[in-house]
Amino acid sequence: MLQSASHPFGPDVHLIEVDGKSIYLIGTAHVSATSVSLVEQVIRSVNPQCVAVELCAPRYSSLRDPEAWKKSDIIKVFREGKSYVLLLQLLIANYQKRLGDKLHIRPGQEMLTASRCADELGARIALIDRDVKTTLRRAWATMSMWSVFKLLLSALFASTKEDTVSEQEIERLKSADALQDLMGEFSRDFPGIRNVLIDERDTYMAEKLRRLPDSSIVAVVGAGHVPGMLHKLPERHSIEALDSIPPPSPASRIIGWGIPLAFLAVLALGMLSAGGQMSLAMLEAWVWATGIWAAVGALLTLAHPLTVLTAFVVAPITTLHPLLAAGWFAGLSEALLRKPQVGDFETVVDDIGSLRGMYRNRISRILLIMVATNLTATIGAIWGAKKIVELVA
Repeated sequence: MLQSASHPFGPDVHLIEVDGKSIYLIGTAHVSATSVSLVEQVIRSVNPQCVAVELCAPRYSSLRDPEAWKKSDIIKVFREGKSYVLLLQLLIANYQKRLGDKLHIRPGQEMLTASRCADELGARIALIDRDVKTTLRRAWATMSMWSVFKLLLSALFASTKEDTVSEQEIERLKSADALQDLMGEFSRDFPGIRNVLIDERDTYMAEKLRRLPDSSIVAVVGAGHVPGMLHKLPERHSIEALDSIPPPSPASRIIGWGIPLAFLAVLALGMLSAGGQMSLAMLEAWVWATGIWAAVGALLTLAHPLTVLTAFVVAPITTLHPLLAAGWFAGLSEALLRKPQVGDFETVVDDIGSLRGMYRNRISRILLIMVATNLTATIGAIWGAKKIVELVA
Protein backbone atom coordinates (compact mmCIF):
# COMPACT_ATOMS: atom_id res chain seq x y z
CA MET A 1 0.00 0.00 0.00
CA LEU A 2 1.41 3.40 -0.97
CA GLN A 3 0.36 6.72 0.44
CA SER A 4 1.79 9.97 -0.87
CA ALA A 5 1.27 13.58 0.08
CA SER A 6 2.99 16.91 -0.16
CA HIS A 7 4.87 17.61 3.06
CA PRO A 8 4.99 20.83 5.10
CA PHE A 9 8.58 21.22 3.87
CA GLY A 10 6.95 22.49 0.67
CA PRO A 11 5.56 21.28 -2.67
CA ASP A 12 8.93 19.86 -3.75
CA VAL A 13 8.92 17.26 -0.95
CA HIS A 14 6.62 14.21 -0.94
CA LEU A 15 6.26 11.89 2.04
CA ILE A 16 5.59 8.37 0.79
CA GLU A 17 4.61 5.39 2.95
CA VAL A 18 5.22 2.07 1.17
CA ASP A 19 6.08 -1.42 2.43
CA GLY A 20 6.72 -0.11 5.95
CA LYS A 21 9.10 2.56 4.67
CA SER A 22 8.83 6.31 5.08
CA ILE A 23 10.37 7.95 2.02
CA TYR A 24 10.83 11.71 1.76
CA LEU A 25 11.16 12.27 -1.99
CA ILE A 26 12.74 15.65 -2.77
CA GLY A 27 12.50 17.06 -6.31
CA THR A 28 15.43 19.39 -7.03
CA ALA A 29 16.96 21.48 -9.79
CA HIS A 30 20.59 20.52 -10.27
CA VAL A 31 21.74 24.17 -10.42
CA SER A 32 19.49 25.70 -7.75
CA ALA A 33 20.75 27.23 -4.49
CA THR A 34 17.22 26.87 -3.11
CA SER A 35 17.32 23.13 -3.77
CA VAL A 36 20.62 22.83 -1.91
CA SER A 37 19.14 24.52 1.17
CA LEU A 38 15.99 22.40 0.99
CA VAL A 39 17.97 19.14 0.82
CA GLU A 40 20.01 20.03 3.89
CA GLN A 41 16.92 21.17 5.81
CA VAL A 42 14.99 17.96 5.13
CA ILE A 43 17.87 15.58 5.87
CA ARG A 44 18.79 17.27 9.16
CA SER A 45 15.14 17.45 10.24
CA VAL A 46 14.26 13.84 9.36
CA ASN A 47 17.64 12.31 10.38
CA PRO A 48 17.00 9.25 8.16
CA GLN A 49 18.71 5.87 8.20
CA CYS A 50 19.50 6.24 4.49
CA VAL A 51 19.99 9.09 2.03
CA ALA A 52 19.35 8.01 -1.59
CA VAL A 53 20.60 10.17 -4.46
CA GLU A 54 20.02 10.28 -8.21
CA LEU A 55 23.57 9.21 -8.97
CA CYS A 56 25.38 6.15 -10.26
CA ALA A 57 28.87 5.16 -9.10
CA PRO A 58 30.78 6.93 -11.95
CA ARG A 59 28.82 10.18 -11.53
CA TYR A 60 29.18 10.03 -7.74
CA SER A 61 32.94 9.57 -8.07
CA SER A 62 33.11 12.44 -10.54
CA LEU A 63 31.27 14.77 -8.16
CA ARG A 64 33.42 13.76 -5.20
CA ASP A 65 36.64 13.94 -7.24
CA PRO A 66 36.56 16.87 -9.72
CA GLU A 67 40.12 15.96 -10.77
CA ALA A 68 38.91 12.64 -12.22
CA TRP A 69 39.21 13.97 -15.78
CA LYS A 70 43.01 13.93 -15.40
CA LYS A 71 42.91 10.15 -14.94
CA SER A 72 41.01 9.49 -18.18
CA ASP A 73 42.64 7.36 -20.87
CA ILE A 74 41.39 8.68 -24.23
CA ILE A 75 43.05 5.84 -26.15
CA LYS A 76 41.28 3.25 -23.99
CA VAL A 77 37.98 5.08 -24.60
CA PHE A 78 38.35 4.60 -28.37
CA ARG A 79 39.52 1.01 -28.11
CA GLU A 80 36.46 0.15 -25.99
CA GLY A 81 34.08 1.92 -28.40
CA LYS A 82 32.93 4.47 -25.80
CA SER A 83 33.89 7.64 -27.67
CA TYR A 84 30.31 8.77 -28.38
CA VAL A 85 29.41 8.23 -24.73
CA LEU A 86 32.38 10.36 -23.62
CA LEU A 87 31.46 13.13 -26.05
CA LEU A 88 27.88 13.36 -24.82
CA GLN A 89 29.04 13.23 -21.19
CA LEU A 90 31.34 16.19 -21.86
CA LEU A 91 28.54 18.13 -23.53
CA ILE A 92 26.25 17.50 -20.56
CA ALA A 93 28.99 18.53 -18.12
CA ASN A 94 29.64 21.74 -20.07
CA TYR A 95 25.92 22.53 -20.29
CA GLN A 96 25.40 22.15 -16.55
CA LYS A 97 28.61 24.00 -15.69
CA ARG A 98 27.59 27.04 -17.74
CA LEU A 99 24.21 27.13 -16.04
CA GLY A 100 25.93 26.78 -12.68
CA ASP A 101 28.39 29.58 -13.46
CA LYS A 102 25.53 31.95 -14.30
CA LEU A 103 23.73 31.07 -11.07
CA HIS A 104 26.93 30.90 -8.99
CA ILE A 105 26.43 27.30 -7.90
CA ARG A 106 28.19 24.07 -8.77
CA PRO A 107 26.01 21.62 -10.76
CA GLY A 108 25.03 18.69 -8.58
CA GLN A 109 25.72 20.62 -5.40
CA GLU A 110 22.49 19.37 -3.87
CA MET A 111 23.74 15.79 -4.32
CA LEU A 112 27.05 16.65 -2.67
CA THR A 113 25.17 18.36 0.16
CA ALA A 114 23.00 15.26 0.62
CA SER A 115 26.13 13.10 0.76
CA ARG A 116 27.85 15.41 3.25
CA CYS A 117 24.80 15.55 5.53
CA ALA A 118 24.50 11.75 5.42
CA ASP A 119 28.15 11.40 6.47
CA GLU A 120 27.70 13.85 9.33
CA LEU A 121 24.55 12.13 10.62
CA GLY A 122 25.89 8.60 10.15
CA ALA A 123 23.26 7.71 7.53
CA ARG A 124 23.90 5.24 4.75
CA ILE A 125 24.27 6.62 1.21
CA ALA A 126 22.46 4.76 -1.58
CA LEU A 127 23.17 5.40 -5.29
CA ILE A 128 19.88 4.62 -7.01
CA ASP A 129 20.39 5.81 -10.60
CA ARG A 130 21.41 3.53 -13.46
CA ASP A 131 24.99 3.75 -14.70
CA VAL A 132 25.13 6.68 -17.12
CA LYS A 133 27.11 4.65 -19.67
CA THR A 134 24.39 2.00 -19.73
CA THR A 135 21.73 4.69 -20.19
CA LEU A 136 23.57 6.28 -23.11
CA ARG A 137 24.37 2.96 -24.75
CA ARG A 138 20.73 1.91 -24.49
CA ALA A 139 19.83 5.24 -26.11
CA TRP A 140 22.28 4.53 -28.97
CA ALA A 141 20.62 1.13 -29.47
CA THR A 142 17.31 2.83 -30.31
CA MET A 143 18.88 5.05 -32.98
CA SER A 144 20.29 4.80 -36.46
CA MET A 145 23.80 6.13 -37.13
CA TRP A 146 22.31 9.19 -38.82
CA SER A 147 20.16 9.83 -35.74
CA VAL A 148 23.29 9.64 -33.59
CA PHE A 149 24.91 12.36 -35.71
CA LYS A 150 21.79 14.53 -35.49
CA LEU A 151 21.66 14.03 -31.74
CA LEU A 152 25.29 15.03 -31.25
CA LEU A 153 24.92 18.07 -33.47
CA SER A 154 21.76 19.07 -31.57
CA ALA A 155 23.53 18.63 -28.24
CA LEU A 156 26.60 20.51 -29.47
CA PHE A 157 24.45 23.42 -30.63
CA ALA A 158 22.66 23.49 -27.27
CA SER A 159 26.03 23.42 -25.51
CA THR A 160 27.69 26.20 -27.50
CA LYS A 161 24.82 28.69 -27.80
CA GLU A 162 24.66 31.62 -25.42
CA ASP A 163 22.24 31.15 -22.52
CA THR A 164 20.54 33.82 -20.45
CA VAL A 165 19.44 32.03 -17.32
CA SER A 166 17.73 33.71 -14.41
CA GLU A 167 16.58 32.36 -11.08
CA GLN A 168 13.00 32.50 -12.42
CA GLU A 169 13.94 29.99 -15.15
CA ILE A 170 14.96 27.46 -12.52
CA GLU A 171 11.32 26.35 -12.37
CA ARG A 172 11.54 25.44 -16.06
CA LEU A 173 14.76 23.54 -15.45
CA LYS A 174 13.06 21.63 -12.64
CA SER A 175 10.63 20.12 -15.12
CA ALA A 176 13.29 18.42 -17.24
CA ASP A 177 16.11 15.97 -16.72
CA ALA A 178 19.60 17.27 -17.62
CA LEU A 179 19.99 14.81 -20.49
CA GLN A 180 16.57 15.56 -21.93
CA ASP A 181 16.94 19.32 -21.51
CA LEU A 182 20.30 19.32 -23.33
CA MET A 183 18.86 17.37 -26.25
CA GLY A 184 15.85 19.66 -26.42
CA GLU A 185 13.33 19.03 -29.16
CA PHE A 186 15.32 16.04 -30.45
CA SER A 187 14.38 13.87 -27.48
CA ARG A 188 10.73 14.78 -27.93
CA ASP A 189 10.85 13.90 -31.64
CA PHE A 190 12.27 10.44 -30.84
CA PRO A 191 10.10 8.81 -28.15
CA GLY A 192 12.50 5.86 -27.85
CA ILE A 193 15.23 8.16 -26.57
CA ARG A 194 12.97 9.83 -24.05
CA ASN A 195 11.86 6.43 -22.83
CA VAL A 196 15.48 5.45 -22.13
CA LEU A 197 16.54 8.78 -20.63
CA ILE A 198 13.49 9.43 -18.46
CA ASP A 199 10.87 6.68 -18.21
CA GLU A 200 13.27 3.76 -17.72
CA ARG A 201 15.19 5.66 -15.06
CA ASP A 202 11.94 6.56 -13.27
CA THR A 203 11.19 2.84 -13.05
CA TYR A 204 14.77 1.98 -12.13
CA MET A 205 15.06 4.51 -9.30
CA ALA A 206 11.59 3.79 -7.93
CA GLU A 207 12.37 0.08 -7.69
CA LYS A 208 15.79 0.77 -6.20
CA LEU A 209 14.06 2.78 -3.46
CA ARG A 210 11.61 -0.05 -2.79
CA ARG A 211 14.46 -2.54 -2.42
CA LEU A 212 16.36 -0.50 0.17
CA PRO A 213 16.29 -2.26 3.59
CA ASP A 214 15.96 0.99 5.55
CA SER A 215 12.67 2.14 7.08
CA SER A 216 13.48 5.87 6.99
CA ILE A 217 14.79 7.29 3.70
CA VAL A 218 15.35 10.72 2.19
CA ALA A 219 15.65 10.48 -1.61
CA VAL A 220 17.09 13.36 -3.65
CA VAL A 221 16.26 13.31 -7.37
CA GLY A 222 15.75 15.78 -10.18
CA ALA A 223 12.21 17.17 -10.02
CA GLY A 224 11.53 15.97 -13.56
CA HIS A 225 11.67 12.38 -12.26
CA VAL A 226 9.27 12.85 -9.34
CA PRO A 227 5.92 12.37 -11.20
CA GLY A 228 7.15 9.20 -12.89
CA MET A 229 8.60 7.77 -9.69
CA LEU A 230 5.39 8.47 -7.76
CA HIS A 231 3.50 6.60 -10.48
CA LYS A 232 5.91 3.64 -10.43
CA LEU A 233 6.33 3.21 -6.67
CA PRO A 234 2.97 1.45 -5.98
CA GLU A 235 4.06 -1.71 -7.80
CA ARG A 236 7.21 -3.79 -7.91
CA HIS A 237 9.19 -3.87 -11.14
CA SER A 238 11.85 -6.12 -12.63
CA ILE A 239 14.74 -3.79 -13.44
CA GLU A 240 17.46 -6.31 -14.26
CA ALA A 241 16.72 -6.03 -17.99
CA LEU A 242 17.15 -2.24 -17.75
CA ASP A 243 20.81 -2.79 -16.81
CA SER A 244 21.56 -4.64 -20.05
CA ILE A 245 22.45 -3.41 -23.53
CA PRO A 246 19.87 -4.74 -26.02
CA PRO A 247 21.32 -6.51 -29.06
CA PRO A 248 20.81 -4.97 -32.50
CA SER A 249 17.40 -5.66 -33.97
CA PRO A 250 17.13 -8.20 -36.83
CA ALA A 251 16.22 -5.34 -39.18
CA SER A 252 19.34 -3.34 -38.28
CA ARG A 253 21.51 -6.42 -38.74
CA ILE A 254 20.00 -7.07 -42.14
CA ILE A 255 20.54 -3.47 -43.19
CA GLY A 256 24.06 -3.38 -41.73
CA TRP A 257 25.24 -6.52 -43.48
CA GLY A 258 23.09 -5.86 -46.55
CA ILE A 259 25.36 -3.02 -47.74
CA PRO A 260 28.59 -5.06 -47.98
CA LEU A 261 26.73 -8.04 -49.43
CA ALA A 262 25.06 -5.84 -52.04
CA PHE A 263 28.42 -4.29 -52.89
CA LEU A 264 30.01 -7.70 -53.38
CA ALA A 265 27.05 -8.86 -55.46
CA VAL A 266 27.29 -5.82 -57.75
CA LEU A 267 31.05 -6.32 -57.98
CA ALA A 268 30.53 -9.97 -59.00
CA LEU A 269 27.86 -8.92 -61.49
CA GLY A 270 30.26 -6.45 -63.06
CA MET A 271 32.97 -9.11 -63.31
CA LEU A 272 30.61 -11.59 -64.96
CA SER A 273 29.05 -9.11 -67.38
CA ALA A 274 32.01 -6.96 -68.35
CA GLY A 275 35.07 -8.76 -67.01
CA GLY A 276 37.69 -7.81 -64.48
CA GLN A 277 38.13 -4.31 -65.90
CA MET A 278 34.61 -3.31 -64.87
CA SER A 279 35.08 -4.77 -61.40
CA LEU A 280 38.33 -2.87 -61.03
CA ALA A 281 36.60 0.36 -62.10
CA MET A 282 33.83 -0.17 -59.52
CA LEU A 283 36.32 -0.95 -56.80
CA GLU A 284 38.33 2.12 -57.69
CA ALA A 285 35.21 4.31 -57.60
CA TRP A 286 34.35 3.01 -54.14
CA VAL A 287 37.85 3.51 -52.75
CA TRP A 288 38.17 7.05 -54.04
CA ALA A 289 34.67 8.14 -53.03
CA THR A 290 34.78 6.80 -49.46
CA GLY A 291 38.46 7.53 -48.90
CA ILE A 292 38.41 11.13 -50.13
CA TRP A 293 35.23 12.03 -48.27
CA ALA A 294 36.54 10.53 -45.01
CA ALA A 295 39.84 12.36 -45.46
CA VAL A 296 37.96 15.63 -46.02
CA GLY A 297 36.16 15.18 -42.70
CA ALA A 298 39.47 14.68 -40.88
CA LEU A 299 41.05 17.58 -42.77
CA LEU A 300 38.24 19.98 -41.87
CA THR A 301 38.83 19.26 -38.19
CA LEU A 302 42.56 20.03 -38.53
CA ALA A 303 43.66 16.46 -37.94
CA HIS A 304 47.30 15.40 -38.16
CA PRO A 305 48.34 14.57 -41.77
CA LEU A 306 48.82 10.91 -40.80
CA THR A 307 45.30 10.90 -39.30
CA VAL A 308 43.95 12.23 -42.60
CA LEU A 309 45.81 9.43 -44.37
CA THR A 310 44.42 6.89 -41.90
CA ALA A 311 40.88 8.08 -42.59
CA PHE A 312 41.46 7.70 -46.34
CA VAL A 313 42.90 4.18 -46.01
CA VAL A 314 40.33 2.69 -43.62
CA ALA A 315 37.15 4.28 -45.01
CA PRO A 316 36.72 1.91 -48.02
CA ILE A 317 36.79 -1.03 -45.57
CA THR A 318 34.92 0.38 -42.57
CA THR A 319 32.03 1.64 -44.70
CA LEU A 320 31.42 -1.97 -45.70
CA HIS A 321 31.45 -3.30 -42.14
CA PRO A 322 28.55 -2.52 -39.75
CA LEU A 323 30.73 -2.94 -36.65
CA LEU A 324 33.52 -0.60 -37.74
CA ALA A 325 33.70 3.16 -38.33
CA ALA A 326 36.35 5.28 -40.01
CA GLY A 327 36.04 7.92 -37.30
CA TRP A 328 37.08 5.49 -34.58
CA PHE A 329 40.34 4.73 -36.37
CA ALA A 330 40.91 8.40 -37.17
CA GLY A 331 40.29 9.38 -33.54
CA LEU A 332 42.61 6.66 -32.25
CA SER A 333 45.30 7.75 -34.71
CA GLU A 334 44.99 11.38 -33.56
CA ALA A 335 45.15 10.32 -29.90
CA LEU A 336 48.38 8.43 -30.56
CA LEU A 337 49.96 11.17 -32.67
CA ARG A 338 48.88 14.11 -30.50
CA LYS A 339 48.52 12.75 -27.00
CA PRO A 340 46.37 14.93 -24.72
CA GLN A 341 48.23 16.76 -21.98
CA VAL A 342 47.19 17.25 -18.35
CA GLY A 343 45.98 20.75 -19.23
CA ASP A 344 43.59 19.34 -21.82
CA PHE A 345 41.86 17.22 -19.19
CA GLU A 346 41.69 20.18 -16.82
CA THR A 347 39.95 22.49 -19.31
CA VAL A 348 38.01 20.13 -21.58
CA VAL A 349 34.62 20.80 -19.96
CA ASP A 350 35.08 24.54 -20.53
CA ASP A 351 36.64 24.21 -23.99
CA ILE A 352 33.86 22.03 -25.40
CA GLY A 353 31.49 24.96 -24.96
CA SER A 354 32.77 26.71 -28.10
CA LEU A 355 33.96 25.62 -31.53
CA ARG A 356 37.27 27.43 -31.05
CA GLY A 357 37.74 25.70 -27.70
CA MET A 358 36.96 22.30 -29.21
CA TYR A 359 39.67 22.82 -31.83
CA ARG A 360 42.16 24.07 -29.22
CA ASN A 361 41.69 21.21 -26.76
CA ARG A 362 43.25 17.94 -27.91
CA ILE A 363 40.59 15.76 -26.27
CA SER A 364 37.59 17.55 -27.76
CA ARG A 365 39.34 17.85 -31.14
CA ILE A 366 39.91 14.08 -31.18
CA LEU A 367 36.18 13.57 -30.58
CA LEU A 368 35.34 16.19 -33.21
CA ILE A 369 37.58 14.37 -35.71
CA MET A 370 35.73 11.13 -34.94
CA VAL A 371 32.28 12.64 -35.57
CA ALA A 372 33.30 14.54 -38.70
CA THR A 373 35.12 11.58 -40.24
CA ASN A 374 32.23 9.20 -39.61
CA LEU A 375 29.78 11.67 -41.09
CA THR A 376 31.78 12.37 -44.26
CA ALA A 377 32.64 8.67 -44.70
CA THR A 378 28.90 7.95 -44.72
CA ILE A 379 28.43 10.62 -47.38
CA GLY A 380 31.28 9.02 -49.31
CA ALA A 381 29.60 5.61 -49.14
CA ILE A 382 26.42 7.08 -50.64
CA TRP A 383 28.45 8.83 -53.32
CA GLY A 384 30.42 5.65 -54.06
CA ALA A 385 27.25 3.57 -54.37
CA LYS A 386 25.90 6.11 -56.86
CA LYS A 387 29.06 5.89 -58.97
CA ILE A 388 28.93 2.09 -59.01
CA VAL A 389 25.29 2.07 -60.12
CA GLU A 390 26.22 4.47 -62.93
CA LEU A 391 29.00 2.14 -64.07
CA VAL A 392 26.74 -0.93 -64.07
CA ALA A 393 23.78 0.82 -65.73
